[in-house]
Amino acid sequence: MSHSNFNARALALVFLITGVANAQDFATRFGEIRSSATPKQIYTFLQLLPKGGDLHHHAGLSFYAQNVLNATIAIQKLGYRYSTRISFHACGDNDNGPINLYQNISAAALAKLPPCRQQDYKPLDSLSPTEKQAWLSAHILDQPGETRNEFFEEIVLRLTPLNRNPHLFAELFAQNLKLFAAEGIRYIEAQWNPFLAEKPDGTLYTPDETIAILKARLKQPDVTTVNIFYRFQLTIIRFRADVDQQILTMHEFVDKHRDLFVGINSAGREDNDKGHALRMLAAFRQARRKFGNIPLSLHAGEKDSPGPEVRNTLLLGATRIGHGLNLISDPDTMLLMRDNKYLVEINLVSNRMLDYFPDLSQHPFPEYLRFGIPVCLNTDDRGSWDSNMTDEYMHAVTLFRLSWQELRQLGRNSLSYSFAPQELKVKMLADYEAALLRFEQRYNTATWAADLDIQTPELSGYAKRNWLQ
Repeated sequence: MSHSNFNARALALVFLITGVANAQDFATRFGEIRSSATPKQIYTFLQLLPKGGDLHHHAGLSFYAQNVLNATIAIQKLGYRYSTRISFHACGDNDNGPINLYQNISAAALAKLPPCRQQDYKPLDSLSPTEKQAWLSAHILDQPGETRNEFFEEIVLRLTPLNRNPHLFAELFAQNLKLFAAEGIRYIEAQWNPFLAEKPDGTLYTPDETIAILKARLKQPDVTTVNIFYRFQLTIIRFRADVDQQILTMHEFVDKHRDLFVGINSAGREDNDKGHALRMLAAFRQARRKFGNIPLSLHAGEKDSPGPEVRNTLLLGATRIGHGLNLISDPDTMLLMRDNKYLVEINLVSNRMLDYFPDLSQHPFPEYLRFGIPVCLNTDDRGSWDSNMTDEYMHAVTLFRLSWQELRQLGRNSLSYSFAPQELKVKMLADYEAALLRFEQRYNTATWAADLDIQTPELSGYAKRNWLQ
Protein backbone atom coordinates (compact mmCIF):
# COMPACT_ATOMS: atom_id res chain seq x y z
CA MET A 1 0.00 0.00 0.00
CA SER A 2 1.36 3.43 -0.87
CA HIS A 3 2.16 5.90 1.90
CA SER A 4 -0.48 8.28 0.49
CA ASN A 5 -3.22 5.65 0.55
CA PHE A 6 -2.23 4.59 4.07
CA ASN A 7 -2.45 8.18 5.32
CA ALA A 8 -5.83 8.70 3.67
CA ARG A 9 -7.26 5.52 5.17
CA ALA A 10 -5.81 6.39 8.58
CA LEU A 11 -7.39 9.82 8.35
CA ALA A 12 -10.70 8.28 7.38
CA LEU A 13 -10.46 6.03 10.44
CA VAL A 14 -9.93 9.07 12.67
CA PHE A 15 -13.00 10.73 11.19
CA LEU A 16 -14.93 7.51 11.62
CA ILE A 17 -14.06 7.26 15.31
CA THR A 18 -14.68 10.93 16.09
CA GLY A 19 -17.93 10.93 14.15
CA VAL A 20 -19.43 7.79 15.71
CA ALA A 21 -21.12 9.59 18.59
CA ASN A 22 -22.73 12.17 16.33
CA ALA A 23 -23.81 9.52 13.85
CA GLN A 24 -25.31 7.41 16.63
CA ASP A 25 -27.20 10.44 17.92
CA PHE A 26 -28.74 10.96 14.49
CA ALA A 27 -29.23 7.30 13.58
CA THR A 28 -32.61 7.01 15.28
CA ARG A 29 -33.87 10.19 13.66
CA PHE A 30 -32.71 8.99 10.25
CA GLY A 31 -34.53 5.71 10.79
CA GLU A 32 -37.69 7.70 11.44
CA ILE A 33 -37.18 9.78 8.29
CA ARG A 34 -36.43 6.74 6.15
CA SER A 35 -39.53 4.89 7.38
CA SER A 36 -42.13 7.67 7.38
CA ALA A 37 -41.04 10.26 4.81
CA THR A 38 -42.92 10.58 1.53
CA PRO A 39 -40.98 9.85 -1.68
CA LYS A 40 -40.60 13.60 -2.28
CA GLN A 41 -39.35 14.17 1.27
CA ILE A 42 -36.78 11.38 1.15
CA TYR A 43 -35.61 12.53 -2.31
CA THR A 44 -35.25 16.08 -0.99
CA PHE A 45 -33.38 14.83 2.08
CA LEU A 46 -30.97 12.83 -0.08
CA GLN A 47 -30.40 15.70 -2.49
CA LEU A 48 -29.48 18.00 0.40
CA LEU A 49 -27.29 15.29 1.97
CA PRO A 50 -23.55 16.16 1.88
CA LYS A 51 -21.81 13.71 -0.44
CA GLY A 52 -18.26 12.75 -1.25
CA GLY A 53 -17.05 12.13 -4.78
CA ASP A 54 -18.13 10.62 -8.07
CA LEU A 55 -15.28 8.24 -8.89
CA HIS A 56 -16.83 6.28 -11.77
CA HIS A 57 -17.66 9.09 -14.16
CA HIS A 58 -17.42 8.97 -17.96
CA ALA A 59 -17.19 12.69 -18.62
CA GLY A 60 -18.31 12.63 -22.25
CA LEU A 61 -21.44 10.66 -21.33
CA SER A 62 -22.28 12.70 -18.25
CA PHE A 63 -23.81 15.74 -19.96
CA TYR A 64 -27.57 16.16 -20.13
CA ALA A 65 -28.93 16.03 -23.69
CA GLN A 66 -30.64 19.41 -23.49
CA ASN A 67 -27.42 21.02 -22.26
CA VAL A 68 -25.48 19.31 -25.06
CA LEU A 69 -27.87 20.62 -27.71
CA ASN A 70 -27.89 24.17 -26.32
CA ALA A 71 -24.11 24.33 -25.95
CA THR A 72 -23.47 22.81 -29.38
CA ILE A 73 -25.57 25.51 -31.00
CA ALA A 74 -23.97 28.25 -28.88
CA ILE A 75 -20.44 27.09 -29.77
CA GLN A 76 -21.08 28.01 -33.42
CA LYS A 77 -19.65 31.44 -32.61
CA LEU A 78 -16.22 29.75 -32.68
CA GLY A 79 -16.76 28.48 -36.21
CA TYR A 80 -18.02 24.99 -35.43
CA ARG A 81 -21.11 23.62 -37.20
CA TYR A 82 -22.85 20.31 -36.57
CA SER A 83 -25.66 18.46 -38.31
CA THR A 84 -27.58 15.33 -37.42
CA ARG A 85 -28.99 12.53 -39.56
CA ILE A 86 -32.74 12.70 -40.10
CA SER A 87 -33.21 10.51 -43.22
CA PHE A 88 -31.76 7.74 -45.38
CA HIS A 89 -31.67 8.47 -49.12
CA ALA A 90 -30.90 5.76 -51.64
CA CYS A 91 -27.70 7.28 -52.98
CA GLY A 92 -25.99 4.23 -54.41
CA ASP A 93 -22.89 4.77 -52.25
CA ASN A 94 -21.49 2.47 -49.58
CA ASP A 95 -22.49 4.79 -46.70
CA ASN A 96 -19.85 3.16 -44.52
CA GLY A 97 -20.21 5.59 -41.62
CA PRO A 98 -22.57 5.22 -38.65
CA ILE A 99 -26.10 4.66 -39.94
CA ASN A 100 -27.93 5.64 -36.77
CA LEU A 101 -30.78 8.09 -36.96
CA TYR A 102 -29.77 11.35 -35.24
CA GLN A 103 -26.09 10.54 -35.71
CA ASN A 104 -24.20 13.82 -35.31
CA ILE A 105 -21.53 14.98 -37.75
CA SER A 106 -19.19 17.96 -37.96
CA ALA A 107 -19.26 20.35 -40.90
CA ALA A 108 -15.78 19.19 -41.92
CA ALA A 109 -16.88 15.55 -42.01
CA LEU A 110 -20.15 16.39 -43.74
CA ALA A 111 -18.31 18.18 -46.54
CA LYS A 112 -16.49 14.94 -47.38
CA LEU A 113 -19.75 13.12 -48.10
CA PRO A 114 -21.26 13.04 -51.61
CA PRO A 115 -24.02 15.63 -52.19
CA CYS A 116 -26.75 12.99 -52.19
CA ARG A 117 -25.66 11.69 -48.80
CA GLN A 118 -25.45 15.20 -47.37
CA GLN A 119 -29.22 15.45 -47.85
CA ASP A 120 -29.66 13.01 -44.97
CA TYR A 121 -28.33 15.55 -42.48
CA LYS A 122 -29.87 18.71 -41.03
CA PRO A 123 -28.10 21.46 -39.03
CA LEU A 124 -28.75 21.18 -35.32
CA ASP A 125 -29.89 24.79 -35.11
CA SER A 126 -32.52 24.13 -37.81
CA LEU A 127 -34.36 21.22 -36.19
CA SER A 128 -38.11 21.56 -35.87
CA PRO A 129 -39.62 21.18 -32.37
CA THR A 130 -40.59 17.59 -33.20
CA GLU A 131 -37.12 16.80 -34.54
CA LYS A 132 -35.53 18.42 -31.52
CA GLN A 133 -37.52 16.21 -29.14
CA ALA A 134 -36.58 13.14 -31.17
CA TRP A 135 -32.91 14.22 -31.06
CA LEU A 136 -33.04 14.58 -27.29
CA SER A 137 -34.70 11.19 -26.87
CA ALA A 138 -32.10 9.59 -29.14
CA HIS A 139 -29.40 10.58 -26.65
CA ILE A 140 -31.16 9.10 -23.60
CA LEU A 141 -32.29 5.58 -22.70
CA ASP A 142 -35.87 6.69 -22.14
CA GLN A 143 -37.97 4.24 -24.17
CA PRO A 144 -39.07 0.68 -23.37
CA GLY A 145 -36.68 -1.92 -24.74
CA GLU A 146 -33.69 0.43 -24.97
CA THR A 147 -30.83 -1.20 -23.07
CA ARG A 148 -27.14 -1.84 -23.61
CA ASN A 149 -27.09 -2.29 -27.40
CA GLU A 150 -28.85 1.05 -27.89
CA PHE A 151 -26.35 2.63 -25.51
CA PHE A 152 -23.09 1.12 -26.74
CA GLU A 153 -23.90 0.95 -30.45
CA GLU A 154 -25.92 4.12 -30.93
CA ILE A 155 -25.79 6.73 -28.14
CA VAL A 156 -22.01 6.53 -27.72
CA LEU A 157 -21.54 6.90 -31.48
CA ARG A 158 -23.93 9.84 -31.68
CA LEU A 159 -21.97 11.74 -29.05
CA THR A 160 -18.45 10.93 -30.27
CA PRO A 161 -18.18 13.78 -32.84
CA LEU A 162 -19.41 16.30 -30.27
CA ASN A 163 -17.00 15.07 -27.61
CA ARG A 164 -14.12 15.81 -29.98
CA ASN A 165 -14.82 19.54 -29.69
CA PRO A 166 -12.64 20.72 -26.77
CA HIS A 167 -14.48 24.03 -26.38
CA LEU A 168 -17.81 22.22 -26.18
CA PHE A 169 -16.43 19.69 -23.72
CA ALA A 170 -14.97 22.43 -21.53
CA GLU A 171 -18.28 24.32 -21.42
CA LEU A 172 -20.32 21.22 -20.59
CA PHE A 173 -17.86 20.06 -17.95
CA ALA A 174 -18.01 23.50 -16.33
CA GLN A 175 -21.81 23.25 -16.26
CA ASN A 176 -21.56 19.79 -14.74
CA LEU A 177 -19.29 20.93 -11.94
CA LYS A 178 -21.92 23.45 -10.88
CA LEU A 179 -24.70 20.87 -11.10
CA PHE A 180 -22.76 18.32 -9.05
CA ALA A 181 -21.85 20.91 -6.44
CA ALA A 182 -25.55 21.75 -6.08
CA GLU A 183 -26.08 18.12 -5.02
CA GLY A 184 -23.46 18.40 -2.30
CA ILE A 185 -20.72 16.54 -4.18
CA ARG A 186 -17.16 17.59 -3.38
CA TYR A 187 -15.04 15.81 -5.98
CA ILE A 188 -15.28 14.51 -9.54
CA GLU A 189 -12.74 12.02 -10.88
CA ALA A 190 -13.71 11.95 -14.54
CA GLN A 191 -12.61 9.65 -17.33
CA TRP A 192 -11.54 11.81 -20.27
CA ASN A 193 -8.94 11.57 -23.01
CA PRO A 194 -7.61 14.85 -24.49
CA PHE A 195 -6.73 13.16 -27.77
CA LEU A 196 -8.32 13.59 -31.23
CA ALA A 197 -9.80 16.98 -30.32
CA GLU A 198 -10.85 18.78 -33.49
CA LYS A 199 -10.69 22.32 -34.79
CA PRO A 200 -13.57 23.61 -36.94
CA ASP A 201 -11.78 22.49 -40.12
CA GLY A 202 -11.35 18.94 -38.81
CA THR A 203 -7.62 19.17 -38.11
CA LEU A 204 -6.47 18.19 -34.64
CA TYR A 205 -5.39 20.09 -31.58
CA THR A 206 -2.47 18.65 -29.68
CA PRO A 207 -3.37 17.12 -26.30
CA ASP A 208 -1.64 19.99 -24.51
CA GLU A 209 -3.67 22.54 -26.52
CA THR A 210 -6.83 20.65 -25.58
CA ILE A 211 -5.92 20.69 -21.90
CA ALA A 212 -5.18 24.43 -22.10
CA ILE A 213 -8.68 25.06 -23.49
CA LEU A 214 -10.24 23.14 -20.60
CA LYS A 215 -8.11 24.86 -17.97
CA ALA A 216 -8.94 28.30 -19.35
CA ARG A 217 -12.68 27.61 -19.07
CA LEU A 218 -12.39 26.17 -15.58
CA LYS A 219 -10.54 29.28 -14.40
CA GLN A 220 -13.62 31.42 -15.04
CA PRO A 221 -15.32 32.85 -11.91
CA ASP A 222 -18.53 30.87 -12.34
CA VAL A 223 -16.47 27.70 -11.75
CA THR A 224 -13.76 28.85 -9.35
CA THR A 225 -16.36 30.08 -6.86
CA VAL A 226 -18.02 26.63 -6.71
CA ASN A 227 -16.97 24.32 -3.87
CA ILE A 228 -15.99 21.29 -5.91
CA PHE A 229 -12.68 19.74 -6.99
CA TYR A 230 -11.85 17.56 -9.98
CA ARG A 231 -9.17 15.37 -11.49
CA PHE A 232 -9.10 13.09 -14.55
CA GLN A 233 -8.26 9.54 -15.54
CA LEU A 234 -7.16 8.47 -19.01
CA THR A 235 -9.17 5.60 -20.48
CA ILE A 236 -7.84 2.59 -22.36
CA ILE A 237 -10.15 0.84 -24.85
CA ARG A 238 -9.53 -2.71 -23.76
CA PHE A 239 -10.51 -4.69 -26.87
CA ARG A 240 -8.50 -2.69 -29.41
CA ALA A 241 -5.59 -4.42 -31.11
CA ASP A 242 -3.17 -1.70 -29.94
CA VAL A 243 -4.05 -2.03 -26.25
CA ASP A 244 -0.42 -2.63 -25.19
CA GLN A 245 0.71 0.59 -26.85
CA GLN A 246 -2.26 2.44 -25.32
CA ILE A 247 -1.18 1.34 -21.84
CA LEU A 248 2.39 2.55 -22.29
CA THR A 249 1.40 5.80 -23.99
CA MET A 250 -1.15 6.66 -21.31
CA HIS A 251 1.20 5.90 -18.44
CA GLU A 252 3.72 8.27 -20.00
CA PHE A 253 1.06 10.96 -20.49
CA VAL A 254 -0.22 10.76 -16.91
CA ASP A 255 3.35 10.83 -15.64
CA LYS A 256 3.87 14.15 -17.46
CA HIS A 257 0.53 15.69 -16.44
CA ARG A 258 0.14 14.71 -12.80
CA ASP A 259 -1.32 18.11 -11.91
CA LEU A 260 -4.57 17.16 -13.66
CA PHE A 261 -4.47 13.41 -14.35
CA VAL A 262 -4.36 11.02 -11.41
CA GLY A 263 -4.94 7.56 -12.84
CA ILE A 264 -5.77 5.21 -15.69
CA ASN A 265 -8.98 3.32 -16.41
CA SER A 266 -10.13 0.77 -18.97
CA ALA A 267 -13.42 0.74 -20.82
CA GLY A 268 -15.21 -1.32 -23.44
CA ARG A 269 -17.81 -4.05 -23.36
CA GLU A 270 -16.60 -6.99 -21.31
CA ASP A 271 -18.85 -9.31 -23.30
CA ASN A 272 -16.34 -8.68 -26.12
CA ASP A 273 -13.80 -11.38 -25.21
CA LYS A 274 -11.01 -9.54 -27.03
CA GLY A 275 -10.93 -7.22 -24.04
CA HIS A 276 -10.24 -9.79 -21.32
CA ALA A 277 -8.04 -8.54 -18.51
CA LEU A 278 -5.07 -10.87 -18.71
CA ARG A 279 -4.22 -9.83 -22.28
CA MET A 280 -3.10 -6.54 -20.69
CA LEU A 281 -1.00 -8.04 -17.88
CA ALA A 282 2.43 -7.86 -19.51
CA ALA A 283 1.88 -4.28 -20.69
CA PHE A 284 0.78 -3.04 -17.26
CA ARG A 285 3.82 -4.68 -15.65
CA GLN A 286 6.11 -3.08 -18.21
CA ALA A 287 4.49 0.32 -17.65
CA ARG A 288 5.00 0.08 -13.87
CA ARG A 289 8.67 -0.72 -14.34
CA LYS A 290 9.09 2.29 -16.60
CA PHE A 291 6.80 4.95 -15.10
CA GLY A 292 6.30 4.01 -11.45
CA ASN A 293 3.05 3.45 -9.65
CA ILE A 294 0.23 5.24 -11.45
CA PRO A 295 -3.12 4.34 -9.81
CA LEU A 296 -5.51 2.08 -11.72
CA SER A 297 -9.29 2.06 -11.51
CA LEU A 298 -10.41 -0.54 -14.04
CA HIS A 299 -13.79 -1.75 -15.23
CA ALA A 300 -14.30 -5.39 -14.27
CA GLY A 301 -17.16 -7.81 -13.80
CA GLU A 302 -19.76 -5.74 -15.68
CA LYS A 303 -21.26 -8.95 -17.05
CA ASP A 304 -24.36 -11.10 -16.70
CA SER A 305 -22.33 -14.29 -16.31
CA PRO A 306 -20.05 -15.41 -13.45
CA GLY A 307 -16.34 -15.32 -14.02
CA PRO A 308 -12.86 -14.35 -12.74
CA GLU A 309 -12.86 -10.85 -14.27
CA VAL A 310 -12.48 -8.99 -10.95
CA ARG A 311 -9.69 -11.25 -9.67
CA ASN A 312 -7.80 -10.96 -12.98
CA THR A 313 -8.21 -7.18 -12.93
CA LEU A 314 -6.74 -6.94 -9.42
CA LEU A 315 -3.76 -8.83 -10.82
CA LEU A 316 -3.24 -5.98 -13.30
CA GLY A 317 -2.63 -3.69 -10.32
CA ALA A 318 -6.05 -2.10 -9.91
CA THR A 319 -7.06 -0.86 -6.46
CA ARG A 320 -10.54 0.18 -7.61
CA ILE A 321 -12.99 -1.92 -9.58
CA GLY A 322 -15.70 -0.36 -11.72
CA HIS A 323 -19.05 -2.18 -11.36
CA GLY A 324 -17.80 -5.55 -10.04
CA LEU A 325 -21.19 -7.17 -10.63
CA ASN A 326 -20.00 -10.75 -10.97
CA LEU A 327 -17.64 -10.47 -8.02
CA ILE A 328 -20.51 -11.97 -6.05
CA SER A 329 -19.85 -15.29 -7.85
CA ASP A 330 -16.17 -15.41 -6.79
CA PRO A 331 -16.02 -16.06 -3.02
CA ASP A 332 -12.22 -16.21 -2.86
CA THR A 333 -11.89 -12.74 -4.37
CA MET A 334 -14.62 -11.42 -2.08
CA LEU A 335 -12.62 -12.64 0.91
CA LEU A 336 -9.49 -11.00 -0.56
CA MET A 337 -11.24 -7.64 -0.94
CA ARG A 338 -12.92 -7.73 2.48
CA ASP A 339 -11.52 -5.05 4.81
CA ASN A 340 -8.75 -4.45 2.30
CA LYS A 341 -7.41 -1.58 0.20
CA TYR A 342 -9.72 -2.34 -2.74
CA LEU A 343 -12.91 -0.40 -3.52
CA VAL A 344 -15.84 -1.33 -5.78
CA GLU A 345 -17.42 1.59 -7.63
CA ILE A 346 -21.17 0.89 -7.60
CA ASN A 347 -23.43 2.28 -10.36
CA LEU A 348 -27.03 1.30 -9.57
CA VAL A 349 -28.90 3.30 -12.21
CA SER A 350 -26.47 2.26 -14.94
CA ASN A 351 -26.74 -1.42 -14.03
CA ARG A 352 -30.51 -1.19 -14.18
CA MET A 353 -30.66 0.80 -17.42
CA LEU A 354 -28.25 -1.55 -19.22
CA ASP A 355 -30.27 -4.55 -18.05
CA TYR A 356 -27.55 -6.15 -15.94
CA PHE A 357 -29.94 -5.92 -12.98
CA PRO A 358 -33.39 -4.90 -14.24
CA ASP A 359 -34.60 -5.83 -10.74
CA LEU A 360 -32.27 -3.72 -8.61
CA SER A 361 -33.43 -5.44 -5.44
CA GLN A 362 -31.17 -8.33 -6.53
CA HIS A 363 -28.09 -6.14 -6.98
CA PRO A 364 -25.02 -7.34 -5.00
CA PHE A 365 -24.29 -3.84 -3.65
CA PRO A 366 -25.77 -4.39 -0.14
CA GLU A 367 -23.90 -7.69 0.20
CA TYR A 368 -20.58 -6.04 -0.63
CA LEU A 369 -21.32 -3.16 1.73
CA ARG A 370 -22.33 -5.34 4.68
CA PHE A 371 -19.79 -8.09 4.02
CA GLY A 372 -17.03 -5.52 4.46
CA ILE A 373 -15.91 -4.74 0.89
CA PRO A 374 -15.46 -0.96 0.57
CA VAL A 375 -17.95 0.54 -1.90
CA CYS A 376 -19.20 3.93 -3.04
CA LEU A 377 -22.01 5.18 -5.28
CA ASN A 378 -21.39 6.77 -8.68
CA THR A 379 -23.28 8.13 -11.70
CA ASP A 380 -21.32 6.38 -14.51
CA ASP A 381 -22.98 7.79 -17.69
CA ARG A 382 -25.65 9.95 -16.12
CA GLY A 383 -26.36 11.99 -19.26
CA SER A 384 -27.52 8.84 -21.02
CA TRP A 385 -29.83 7.94 -18.13
CA ASP A 386 -30.95 11.54 -17.47
CA SER A 387 -30.15 10.84 -13.82
CA ASN A 388 -28.08 12.33 -10.98
CA MET A 389 -26.29 11.24 -7.81
CA THR A 390 -29.44 11.69 -5.75
CA ASP A 391 -31.05 8.94 -7.83
CA GLU A 392 -28.23 6.55 -6.86
CA TYR A 393 -28.80 7.31 -3.17
CA MET A 394 -32.58 7.07 -3.58
CA HIS A 395 -32.31 3.53 -4.93
CA ALA A 396 -29.80 2.55 -2.25
CA VAL A 397 -31.85 3.87 0.67
CA THR A 398 -35.30 2.77 -0.45
CA LEU A 399 -34.31 -0.69 -1.70
CA PHE A 400 -31.78 -1.66 0.95
CA ARG A 401 -32.76 0.37 4.04
CA LEU A 402 -29.31 1.85 4.48
CA SER A 403 -28.45 2.99 7.98
CA TRP A 404 -27.16 6.46 8.71
CA GLN A 405 -23.70 5.09 9.39
CA GLU A 406 -23.72 3.30 6.02
CA LEU A 407 -24.73 6.50 4.23
CA ARG A 408 -21.91 8.39 5.90
CA GLN A 409 -19.43 5.67 5.01
CA LEU A 410 -20.33 5.72 1.31
CA GLY A 411 -19.31 9.36 1.02
CA ARG A 412 -16.22 8.86 3.15
CA ASN A 413 -15.11 5.92 0.99
CA SER A 414 -15.48 7.94 -2.20
CA LEU A 415 -13.01 10.50 -0.89
CA SER A 416 -10.52 8.32 0.98
CA TYR A 417 -10.21 5.84 -1.94
CA SER A 418 -9.99 8.58 -4.56
CA PHE A 419 -6.74 9.22 -6.38
CA ALA A 420 -6.77 12.89 -5.36
CA PRO A 421 -3.51 14.35 -4.01
CA GLN A 422 -3.06 13.73 -0.30
CA GLU A 423 -3.45 17.36 0.82
CA LEU A 424 -6.65 17.72 -1.19
CA LYS A 425 -7.97 14.45 0.18
CA VAL A 426 -7.42 15.64 3.75
CA LYS A 427 -9.21 18.92 3.01
CA MET A 428 -12.19 17.23 1.37
CA LEU A 429 -12.60 14.66 4.14
CA ALA A 430 -12.54 17.35 6.81
CA ASP A 431 -15.07 19.44 4.86
CA TYR A 432 -17.30 16.40 4.36
CA GLU A 433 -17.35 15.54 8.07
CA ALA A 434 -18.08 19.14 9.06
CA ALA A 435 -20.92 19.34 6.54
CA LEU A 436 -22.40 16.09 7.83
CA LEU A 437 -22.39 17.44 11.37
CA ARG A 438 -24.26 20.57 10.27
CA PHE A 439 -26.72 18.44 8.32
CA GLU A 440 -27.40 16.21 11.33
CA GLN A 441 -28.00 19.22 13.53
CA ARG A 442 -30.43 20.64 10.97
CA TYR A 443 -32.58 17.52 10.70
CA ASN A 444 -32.30 16.02 14.19
CA THR A 445 -35.56 17.67 15.11
CA ALA A 446 -39.23 16.75 15.26
CA THR A 447 -39.92 19.38 12.57
CA TRP A 448 -37.81 17.65 9.89
CA ALA A 449 -40.85 17.00 7.67
CA ALA A 450 -41.89 20.65 7.62
CA ASP A 451 -38.34 21.66 6.69
CA LEU A 452 -38.24 19.18 3.81
CA ASP A 453 -41.68 20.21 2.57
CA ILE A 454 -40.62 23.79 1.93
CA GLN A 455 -37.66 22.66 -0.21
CA THR A 456 -37.93 22.17 -3.98
CA PRO A 457 -35.60 19.40 -5.15
CA GLU A 458 -34.11 19.47 -8.63
CA LEU A 459 -35.71 16.42 -10.21
CA SER A 460 -33.87 14.47 -12.88
CA GLY A 461 -35.74 12.96 -15.78
CA TYR A 462 -35.00 9.57 -14.24
CA ALA A 463 -36.59 10.61 -10.94
CA LYS A 464 -39.69 11.86 -12.74
CA ARG A 465 -40.05 8.57 -14.58
CA ASN A 466 -39.53 6.42 -11.49
CA TRP A 467 -40.63 8.20 -8.30
CA LEU A 468 -41.92 11.74 -8.68
CA GLN A 469 -43.83 13.84 -11.19
